[in-house]
Amino acid sequence: MAVAATTLGCATPPSAGHDERRTLLRYASDTWESLTAMTDPDTGLPADNIDGDLAHGSASAYTSPTNIGGYLWSTVVARDLGIINRHEARERMTTTLSTLSTLERNEASGMYFNWYSPTDGHLLTEWPDSGDPVFPFLSSVDNGWLAAGLRVVAEAEPALEAEANELVDSMDFGAFFDPEPTGSLPAGTNRGGFWEEPPGETCAVQAPNYNGTGPEVYYTCHHYDTTVSESRIATYLAIGDGRIPATSLYGTYRTMPDGCDWSWQEQRPIGETREYSGLSVFEGAYQYDELAFVPGWGGSMFEALMPDLFVPEAEWGPDSWGLNHPITVEVQERHGDDAGYGYWGFSPASNPEGGYREYGVDLAGIRSDGYLSDTENTDVDIDYTGCKGAEGTNPDPEFGDGVVTPHASFLALEYDADAVLENLRGIEKDLGAYGAGGFYDAVAVHSGTIAERYLSLDQSMIMGAIGNHLRDGMLRTYFVDDDLEARLRPVIEQQRFSASWDTTD
Repeated sequence: MAVAATTLGCATPPSAGHDERRTLLRYASDTWESLTAMTDPDTGLPADNIDGDLAHGSASAYTSPTNIGGYLWSTVVARDLGIINRHEARERMTTTLSTLSTLERNEASGMYFNWYSPTDGHLLTEWPDSGDPVFPFLSSVDNGWLAAGLRVVAEAEPALEAEANELVDSMDFGAFFDPEPTGSLPAGTNRGGFWEEPPGETCAVQAPNYNGTGPEVYYTCHHYDTTVSESRIATYLAIGDGRIPATSLYGTYRTMPDGCDWSWQEQRPIGETREYSGLSVFEGAYQYDELAFVPGWGGSMFEALMPDLFVPEAEWGPDSWGLNHPITVEVQERHGDDAGYGYWGFSPASNPEGGYREYGVDLAGIRSDGYLSDTENTDVDIDYTGCKGAEGTNPDPEFGDGVVTPHASFLALEYDADAVLENLRGIEKDLGAYGAGGFYDAVAVHSGTIAERYLSLDQSMIMGAIGNHLRDGMLRTYFVDDDLEARLRPVIEQQRFSASWDTTD
């Protein structure tokens, strides 16, 4: 159970015991092996993924800003946990920062494109494997994770402070912020990103750059308009830098609005409308048994908990994230039991049958067909109460071969460490989903089919979660400065989600 976190009132756990610490250090040391194996020593850029045997030739020929940011904060974690010494850490980060200073970027915003070669840093315009064209894209969320890594380096390594700060200060997150509210929302929010040139047949909106400089660009048609999303890291950064108003936190949906016009969403939400800074916000929530929580788009763990690696959301928002995070963990745990999997932790990852797939708890996601949790794609479809034609077609399904993703379990460390360690112990010992680089990316629990590869993003989430748990929220300490806290904390503190441990009260 995750109730202990609510008793503490924040995400800070009791000190880890000796056996727990030893186990987590072993996990971190092995995970670090995978990250070093996929990182080019000359450029300091990590590949996106590598096969489970860590063979150099199996590393992917592409990388992203997220991968680079994750490698940077993982290097700091490895240093602070004693896996590598300070000299090696500094040399690794120096190499990466030097390469970042040479990569092609969007001049008007300073933002990085989504795909580069890890071996020489050139911008990719075709996929290395297929030769298909790549339309160079600038992603708000991917640049957010790179900036997060740079902020950590700037604070953690004094010798690189100026270089890291120069890079992150040149990144203008205002370039993604659409000030015009969308739908029924009361405030503006971020677009997914933009292209400098028309992106083929992909939906795009031509508009002047939102930061007011440079030529027109081609924005994504979609906005990042859900609250529980990994994309909120970019919003936090832009608020912290003073580039966008703090009210942008209210430009996202907790759930879609109530009512039959929105009956396509997974559940009919409960909750009430509240006022913040003169703006009306529907504080919607979904339910799982007696629990109420704000859902993510797909019901995955990283949507809920990845930004929490850097911003102390549960501490700053005791009536919002301080409730929602541990309840989200509890929902994931219960789904593992209710579906008959015996294990839990559902988040986008490698597909054990090949490729990549989005996994989650379907009932806990806004998207009507959900991020599903088994290889059979079992879709839960319950009644949308009170709306004609919205009766559920599969309200009580039988689940099949569930797919658990270890990084999702690690993200829950600060909310239910005992359950996390028990779950991981079984994944390692009973399911055998562990190799030279730590936990393999995913495993189907009944068939035992394992995705025997490592993804840079997922491995860096594991490193960050272990570092925070063993070193008292170390990434948050490095990431948060006085300006960011002054601008961001008050707006998080005032939020009151409709999350609850018991809706029967």
